This record gives sequence, C-alpha cells and structure tokens, in this order.
Amino acid sequence: MNAPAGHDAPHRHRRGIRRGVYLLPSLFTMANMFCGYACIVHAMHGRFETAAPFIGVAVILDMLDGRIARLTGSTSEFGLQFDSLADVISFGVAPAILCYNWGLQPFNKVGWAAGFVFVAAAAIRLARFNIQSSVPGDRRYFVGMPSPAAAGIPAATVFAYPYGLEGWMAFLTLPVVLVPAFLMVSTIRYRSFKHFDLRSRRSYRNLILVAVVITAVATHPQWALVAVSYTYLASAFVGLAWSKLRRREATAGDGAPPPAESH
Repeated sequence: MNAPAGHDAPHRHRRGIRRGVYLLPSLFTMANMFCGYACIVHAMHGRFETAAPFIGVAVILDMLDGRIARLTGSTSEFGLQFDSLADVISFGVAPAILCYNWGLQPFNKVGWAAGFVFVAAAAIRLARFNIQSSVPGDRRYFVGMPSPAAAGIPAATVFAYPYGLEGWMAFLTLPVVLVPAFLMVSTIRYRSFKHFDLRSRRSYRNLILVAVVITAVATHPQWALVAVSYTYLASAFVGLAWSKLRRREATAGDGAPPPAESH
C-alpha cells in the first residue's frame, strides 16, 4: 500500500530546509565575490570612494560565511574551494585594480608589476592557508598576514583619500601595495580573532574594545578604518619585538650568577 501523499510532505520540507542550510554559506561567499567584482567596476570608472568600501563589505561577508558553515555543520570541500576562489577576486584582484587606477598608472609597467605582485601574493597566501588549515598547530595565530586584512590596507587608504595620486605622491602607492603583499607570504605571525572567547576574564575588555571600534567606524569611518587596518599591520611587529625582549630577559635571568651567601 502506498503511503498518503501528505505523509511525505514533512520529509520533503525537512530536506528542503537542510538543502537551504547547506546553500547559505555559499550565498555569503557569492556576495563576497560580487563585492570584489563591484569594486573592480567602480575602480575602472574612477569612483574610488564607492569602490573601496566594497572590499570592507567583502571582509565582513568572508568572516560570516565560515562561521555560518561551522554553526550549521555545513562545511564542505566545495565551500572551502569556492571561498578561496572568491577571496582571490575580492582580496587579490580587486585591491590591485583599485590601487592601479588610484595611483599606479603613472608607473606604467612597474605599476602593472606591483599590482600583479599583490594578486600573486594573495593567491599564494590563500593556497598556503588551505594546506595549513588541515595541519595541527596554534590556531590563535595566522602564518603571514591574512588576505582580507592585507586587502584592507589599500582599501582603507583609498577610502580615506579617494582623489587619486599623481606626481611624486604616486610613489606612496607602491608601499601601500607591496608591503601587505610581502607580509601575506611572510612567516610573521598575526593574531587570529576567529576564536573569540567570551568566557574568559578578558572578555568584557574585548567587548568594550569592539564597541569603541564600532563607534569610531560609525562616526569617522575613513580615519577609523585606516587606524584599524594599519594597527593590525603593525601589531605583528610589536608582538615580535615584545617576544624577543622577553626571551632576552629570560636568558639574562638564567645566566645571572647566583647571589653570594652571607656569613
């Protein structure tokens, strides 16, 4: 005897919900890729003030798609590869074209090369991240600057000064592109904020810091985003210097002669 037609309706409904849950992270990834494409289109027309914020939106979407995939248990190999391809566009090609039209054009072939170095570094960084993500290690840190943060450097800079650079000022574009490019493929460790522990004693201070950053971005977005992006860039060097100082103090303490005994 065949089951009533209505008997299968709940099962089809649940299958539809599960299918939608698995599709949700990919929709965020698609939106991330669209932001990269929109940035390129606006940059090609010289609309830098409109183009640059699309990279910032792409960064937010990139953070959300991974978290949604983990929360819903819908992580997959397809999602990992799709996310990396979208990131190459949004955090590699889009910032390079944005900076080329903003200040690299006067350098002709050198400008082309500088932009390509950024694209290549982003692609290498993402490929290395995919390999390292399956290897056990300290998840509190990234090896090399993350590509979204690296893309945030030129995006925030252009957003703060969207008028284009000409003459001698165009030389300022080269470090804006090349420094984050080399940091992406470096072995310098950058702090990861993926594992944000709200149960620790420092959680309240972290939340206050996040609230301050959100307020600053909402009230003075141009300069706040520049401050945040460049502070994160410099944070690895500050941490590296602090670690070396602590090791030096520890070594000096271990090698110190024992105190003389009193008689």
